[in-house]
Amino acid sequence: MFPTIEISSEIHVPTYYLVICVVVAICLIWVTRRSQQQKLSVPHTLDLSLLIMAFGFIGGRLFHVFYESFSYYQNNLMRILYFWDGGFVFYGGALLAAFAGMTYLYFKAHDQLENYLDLLAPVLALGYGLGRIACFLAGCCYGRACDLPWAIAGKHPSQLYAVLWELGVVMVLLGLEKSRRPLKFFRTPGRLFYVWMILHGSGRLIMESFRDDFRGPTVGFSISSWISWGIIVLGLTLLSKKPVDSKV
Repeated sequence: MFPTIEISSEIHVPTYYLVICVVVAICLIWVTRRSQQQKLSVPHTLDLSLLIMAFGFIGGRLFHVFYESFSYYQNNLMRILYFWDGGFVFYGGALLAAFAGMTYLYFKAHDQLENYLDLLAPVLALGYGLGRIACFLAGCCYGRACDLPWAIAGKHPSQLYAVLWELGVVMVLLGLEKSRRPLKFFRTPGRLFYVWMILHGSGRLIMESFRDDFRGPTVGFSISSWISWGIIVLGLTLLSKKPVDSKV
């Protein structure tokens, strides 16, 4: 693992945050270009992206603090603000960011809400996939013991499994997006995003099956697995809606 980059004896840059910053920059550039190509409002897209980043950060931190490690923080609440020490939960951030983003779209672009969801789908997949490289370098989200040829430090590289899966999802989504006009099923806006929900949830279940790090109390499955099942079911439900007839 490579948790820090040593610039000097006193200055160390956390690799995790460096990778996340680069990934965010890439995603912002891509989502802006996609919004221009799809003739959607760039200001709305950037505002939406800012909300997703801000509430994703807050939600990810709070979920870690209050679900995974509250006993650690309750005696020193100021440590909640020490985000540079690590401690984020993706689904905590995703749920709060989804609420903030949907609320924004409802009031600002209600008639194009699902168009914006399709706009975001491959960008979210790319961001999540590349973001797991940060986890790999930081040494978090590690896998169970493994003696396979590709094992790293004797463990499944579960973070890299997630990277490969989600990059595959990006390719699938872009392929479907290009084929949407001849495929009647994908005429209805929003379906690309619902496919991402199903594929992401499925990939996360696979990753969870290999993980061995502590992620809070479990009820049969980890909380992330339960949320993944919920996302898959919701995605399937939304995807099964009757398509709206429209001209190709």
